[in-house]
Amino acid sequence: MADDYPFDEASITSAWPPRDAAPGGYMEPIRAAGAVLWREAPGGGREVALVHRPDRQDWTLPKGKVKNGEHVLDAAVREAAEETGLRPVLGRRLPPQRYLRDGWPKLVDWWVARPSGESSFTPNEEIDAVEWCAPAEARERLTYDHDVQVLDNVFSGPLETFPLVLLRHTSAGEKRDWSGNDLLRPLDESGREDAWGLARVLGAYGLMRVVTSAAARCTETVLPYAAEQGAEVRTLPALTAGVHGDASAVDAEAACREFGRLLDEGLPTLVCTHGELVGHLMREALGRLDAPVTQQISLRKGNFWVLHVPVGERTLAAVERHPASGG
Repeated sequence: MADDYPFDEASITSAWPPRDAAPGGYMEPIRAAGAVLWREAPGGGREVALVHRPDRQDWTLPKGKVKNGEHVLDAAVREAAEETGLRPVLGRRLPPQRYLRDGWPKLVDWWVARPSGESSFTPNEEIDAVEWCAPAEARERLTYDHDVQVLDNVFSGPLETFPLVLLRHTSAGEKRDWSGNDLLRPLDESGREDAWGLARVLGAYGLMRVVTSAAARCTETVLPYAAEQGAEVRTLPALTAGVHGDASAVDAEAACREFGRLLDEGLPTLVCTHGELVGHLMREALGRLDAPVTQQISLRKGNFWVLHVPVGERTLAAVERHPASGG
C-alpha cells in the first residue's frame, strides 16, 4: 500500500481537522462521497465518466454530500447513480480528500467503480451532461485540481480488483442469557435491523458469494444480503465458534486455512464469522498479501473489513473498515 493510503476506516473524522481549526474549537467536516466510474472504451483503452453542472459551468466527478445518518457507502452509490444514471459497483477505495470550502473543512471519500446495467440519465437542473473521456482528455476537461488528483489516484493503482469482505455477525444478545445450544442463538432486534441494513450497504460491492459460520447469528446476518443479491449461502464449520460444545471455542488454524483458500480463489466473497476469529483471519489474509498489520484489526458486532485484491495478483490494493450503519 502507498504511504499516503491510510490503513484505516473510510469514516475518518477524529484526526482532522485539528481542534484549533476555528476560534470555536473543533469543526465537524462536511462529509461527502463519490465514485469514479470507468469502463473499457469501444476502441480500446479506458474511459471515465465526467459530469457537467450547468449552474457552475464546470466539469467534475460524481460526488455529493452524505445525508444525516446515511452510510458513506450508500452515499457514494446514491450520488454516482443520481448524477450519471448508472448504478456503480464499488471497487478499491481511494485516498480521501480533505480541504477547506468557504472556510469550513470538507472530507470526501472516493472509490473506483464499474457501472452496472444501462444508463437512465436524463439531463436535469443539477447535471445536464455525462460524458465518457479517455484519462488524458478527462484531465484537461476537469475544472478543479482536486478532481485531477482523484483521477490520478484512480490510474496509479489497479482498476480490476475483487472484494474480500470479513464481517462480524450483528447483535445476538448475551451468551449468558441464552440457555440453549449457543449455535442456535438468534439475532436480537437490533441485530436483525442491522442485518437488513447491511443487505443494502454490502450491495455497494455488487454480487459476492456468501460463506458463513454455521451459527444461527451468522447465517441470519447474511441472509438478507443473499436474498437481495440472489446469492447462495455456504456454511463452513471451520468458521464457527462453539462446534465442540464450548460456546467460545474456535479452531483458528482450520479457519485460517479455509479463509486462505477463499482468498486464493480470487472471487468476490463475503465471509461472516465470530469476533474470536476476526483477528486470526485478518492476519492470515494480510500475511498472504504481504501487507503490514498497522492498527487494531478487531471488529465490533456488525462491522466489517473490505480487502480489495487486484485480479490475478497476490497483493493488497486497498483496505477499508466500516460500521454496520451510518450516522
